[in-house]
Amino acid sequence: MKIDIWSDFVCPFCYIGKRHLEKALEQFEGRDRVNITYRSFQLDPGASAVAGRSMYDVLSEKYGMTIEQAKQTTANVSMQAEQAGLSYDFDSMIPANTEAAHRLAQFAAGKGKGESFTERVMQAVFSEGEDISDRETLIRLASEAEIDAEQAAAILDSGDYRKDVEEDQHEASAIGVKGVPFFVFDGKYAVSGAQPPERLLEVMEKVSQETGNESNNHLPKEGQECSDDHC
Repeated sequence: MKIDIWSDFVCPFCYIGKRHLEKALEQFEGRDRVNITYRSFQLDPGASAVAGRSMYDVLSEKYGMTIEQAKQTTANVSMQAEQAGLSYDFDSMIPANTEAAHRLAQFAAGKGKGESFTERVMQAVFSEGEDISDRETLIRLASEAEIDAEQAAAILDSGDYRKDVEEDQHEASAIGVKGVPFFVFDGKYAVSGAQPPERLLEVMEKVSQETGNESNNHLPKEGQECSDDHC
């Protein structure tokens, strides 16, 4: 079974959705035959790190809420993350452009390191307050995900894999992706949001039983997601 996951490294529900899928896979009998591909999706292509600007400032400006409302929203998200076994620290989170990280992720996927790189970068963003728009930070994180540091540096400096990132985003637009995480199972079923493990398990079991069905279907959305106008 092939699972394509469109996500962004700064989407809090994408990391939660990743954990939910992992928990679902633990219960799926065919987990050894599952091939997962992380696809690129930028929630804010124009984002940049600005000294002194917090994630609360970004949320306040983007979604028209007060700083206190932004803090309450993120506190609720942190509680959901904790339930998934994650620890979020929005106080230290740094707003960042994710294009370079997505380019490195494309390279990592080709080396069989897509999952480990994605995991390391998401942990760095949500738990460690790392700036993933910073070149040296990305090279270090790539190295920690067992990716050659010199190759990572060369990719960042050359602009390689930019076309691959753009193609992923164009495909997302073509199939109607409005928010992330967005999961596509064997090209048959698409589900959006950080849905609970039992829902993802249900989909995998359904897909494995209907291998002859080539149609795309959208199951009811139950999970939360990030999009251009909400998160």
